Amino acid sequence: MTPRPSSSGPEPRKTTGKKTAGKKTAGKKTAKAAEKPVAKKAVAKEAVAKKAIAKKAVANKKGAQKTATKKTATKKSATKQAAPREAAAPPRAEAAGSPALDAGDRERLLAGTHHDPHAVLGAHRVPGGVAFRAFRPYALAVTVLSGELRVELHDDGDGFFSGLVPLSEVPLYRFLVAYEGTVQEVEDPYRFLPTLGELDLHLIGEGRHEQLWRALGAHPETHDGVAGTRFAVWAPNARGVRVAGGFNFWDGTGHPMRSLGSTGVWELFLPGVGAGELYKFEITRPDGSRTFRADPLARRTEVPPATSSVVHASDYTWGDEEWLAHRADAPAHEAPMSVYEVHLPSWRPGLTYRDLAEQLPAYVADLGFTHVELMPVAEHPFGGSWGYQVTGFYAPTARLGDPDDFKYLVDRLHRAGIGVLMDWVPAHFPRDDWALAEFDGRPLYEHSDPLRAAHPDWGTLEFDFGRREVRNFLVANAVYWCEEFHIDGLRVDAVASMLYLDYSREPGQWTPNEHGGRENLDAVAFLQEMNATLYRRVPGVVTVAEESTAWDGVTRATHHKGPSGFGGLGFGLKWNMGWMHDSLEYMGREPVHRKYHHGELTFSMVYAYSENYVLPISHDEVVHGKKSLVSKMPGDWWQQRANERAYLGYMWAHPGKQLLFMGQEFAQGAEWSEAHGPDWWLLDPEYGAAADHRGVRDLVRDLNTVYRATPALWRRDTHPSGFAWVVGDAADDDVLAFLRLDADGTPLLAVSNFAPVVRSGYRLGVPDDVPAWHEVLNTDAAHYGGGDVLNPHAVKPDAQGWHGRPASIRLTLPPLATVWLRPA
Repeated sequence: MTPRPSSSGPEPRKTTGKKTAGKKTAGKKTAKAAEKPVAKKAVAKEAVAKKAIAKKAVANKKGAQKTATKKTATKKSATKQAAPREAAAPPRAEAAGSPALDAGDRERLLAGTHHDPHAVLGAHRVPGGVAFRAFRPYALAVTVLSGELRVELHDDGDGFFSGLVPLSEVPLYRFLVAYEGTVQEVEDPYRFLPTLGELDLHLIGEGRHEQLWRALGAHPETHDGVAGTRFAVWAPNARGVRVAGGFNFWDGTGHPMRSLGSTGVWELFLPGVGAGELYKFEITRPDGSRTFRADPLARRTEVPPATSSVVHASDYTWGDEEWLAHRADAPAHEAPMSVYEVHLPSWRPGLTYRDLAEQLPAYVADLGFTHVELMPVAEHPFGGSWGYQVTGFYAPTARLGDPDDFKYLVDRLHRAGIGVLMDWVPAHFPRDDWALAEFDGRPLYEHSDPLRAAHPDWGTLEFDFGRREVRNFLVANAVYWCEEFHIDGLRVDAVASMLYLDYSREPGQWTPNEHGGRENLDAVAFLQEMNATLYRRVPGVVTVAEESTAWDGVTRATHHKGPSGFGGLGFGLKWNMGWMHDSLEYMGREPVHRKYHHGELTFSMVYAYSENYVLPISHDEVVHGKKSLVSKMPGDWWQQRANERAYLGYMWAHPGKQLLFMGQEFAQGAEWSEAHGPDWWLLDPEYGAAADHRGVRDLVRDLNTVYRATPALWRRDTHPSGFAWVVGDAADDDVLAFLRLDADGTPLLAVSNFAPVVRSGYRLGVPDDVPAWHEVLNTDAAHYGGGDVLNPHAVKPDAQGWHGRPASIRLTLPPLATVWLRPA
């Protein structure tokens, strides 16, 4: 192995660009790696090499051969290879041939196009004994060491060394390699059998390896008693693949990988390489050109804008056994779920994963949220993409720490009783030329049809969901995050863009499927397989679709066909984009106009039970000129806050789970920016209006507290029996009222008044089996920043029927407010 460098590797070009597409970047080779792969030979080289070898070797080649011949019979057990490459053969009559490589093998190794370097390098039985061959660019001399055996190999030029030793079988051996100024005793990578078994290769070939990350990538391990790292990568179109890294001066010439059958997998075990080493794969494309690529299954990366992969070995010990033991006690759609959406790098800028672990769980637990949802944490080159343009699908971003640090954050959230959802982006990937785009010289992860490959909106590439190995890469990735990092659920981004062949495409820019339709049948099959696999393997997990169309059966089981003839996609939950759009449109109107748009609030109940829904007020709704939640509201500052409070009360009572993006819980007035995160200074007691913002945050805390303690608000979220209108057509009053019902019929009454006036003695029909109602939450309470128009005493119904019900109550409805009442 070549001497280790003083630097960590080539300096990559910085990745810059818009959110819609990261700029292409590529790691540059160091000056050493940019040279020809073989050191120049000089007349003085032999003398320098022999002087260096003499310090460690006590016998020259002839003497070593003579010694080996005498001692072969008595030293056989000491020199026998643990797993000999070939069985001992009977004596042969053939004359010994030259051990040197033929011209074809030499040329292919030098060009990086040899598919089986292990067949020609290392030690092999040949007529006349055992041939030793080494490919050590820059070396001055190479000597074979085995027990007392010392054989200096012949310098064949161009970094090749060879020698024939009259042994009857291949021994255990090491190389003594002399470089200018140093001598190293090293293991030979080309004496080891493959590190991947037949089952791994079979599953990879079938596209069914559900723990693909355990087979491919870089894994420190001990192989045949030798510590090192095994490297494996899928590159079926490559003419050759080599490993380059800091351990070989970023020149992979001397470390070619072998192709394992027809799987397209290339493999190499490198002794002496351990955790923390930087590496890339040097791929020779079909046209003979070369490209340096990050490992698609790297579990750790350099901090962007650097682009190298990092060999990783985890030693983290989890402490969330109690959380995992009870995670599957109830399905997600029948359990309380209120979600706090977080962009980790900007929640409190400058914090690492471990810093976040000390602050985020406490903050979220104090506010009563049941889950956090993390915007994508997988590695991405451009921070302005917020993580939605992924280059390292198996690596948590190194911006905040290493993978074990991220495990620590998840662990601490679980110990605080908080579930962890994660945004997952299987729809597309950026075109950076050091990552997945045309990975081995041809379309591989992307579709071979340019019209199917190019994403029309984001300048990225779409995955080829019809290719089994690509589907395997993504399905295993979903399993990876849930099994290795204990993630409790995946929110799958941009599902609509995957499902439709004509998504954002004009006529002539797409080709119908085999049935003449617009559905992407490959994507449907992928999503079904992903969901089915994940739910089978990980008890208690939930998958959530960000899907903005009326696709039939997003949250239906995959084996149940719907009216369209498709089986369900198998998601657990779906974002209700229709509710989000309609309700925000309504809230953004001046109250005087709201009566003309009352249906924007009530229409969601027409389809509320067509899927299992999440009600999302996400990051997408508070950026790019859309304004923050409170700033969407009409009126002066008091009215804006009152509107937001009323809206949150309505949202938490509406059927479905809740999701709120960070900063909206305290009525941040400015749009979110990933550059500085939430405006925490608004809560500083020294700030004059801090009480206004603290009041909204106190409301969110109380909403979550009452919500979690009231099964009527979540137990029957997905069943029509859990909801009943009291009045949904009071458009002139800007009033909505409905009941939420537990499985045993226990009700909660939610009433929203979206007019800026007090409505005294407002009559509402109620069931006649509740003797009195008690107000448990009022968004107009003074401690939330409201006018304190309350119903402080128990409200008893009278026998006057109203709204089609046998009894009724009279309430005081505060302006721009929501009130909740439960049986007293």
